[in-house]
Amino acid sequence: MKKTHLILLVLIAAAIVVLISYTGDLSSYETVASAKQKEGKYVNLIVKMDKSVPVQYDPVKDPNLLKFNVEDSLGGKIAVVYRNAMPTDMEKSERLVLKGRVQGDAFECSSIVMKCPSKYKDNPDAMKEQPVTITN
Repeated sequence: MKKTHLILLVLIAAAIVVLISYTGDLSSYETVASAKQKEGKYVNLIVKMDKSVPVQYDPVKDPNLLKFNVEDSLGGKIAVVYRNAMPTDMEKSERLVLKGRVQGDAFECSSIVMKCPSKYKDNPDAMKEQPVTITN
């Protein structure tokens, strides 16, 4: 076997290993009910904060423990435990994408991605096209 063939086979094997390792991170968005059925498996949830239940966070006592409740679009609710500092302006976010696992009756969150409030919400005219003047 030629040296180039051997190198090519090694590169192909390495590419396959990399692709297989990334498939573990590829997960679809779940509802709270389907995430509970997949207890212990890594899932993504799109939810909003349940503001009827207070957020539990004491940065003096334990700055790396945040507990709050969320609700999905179908009305499913679950308690969330996030072992990191509370993200800035999390309460103002319209939606949250939570990545983690359901453990018992809580969602053990490893990552929070916030959807910021729209800057166009208060100004509906900002969405309209504005005339553009081009000068040479």
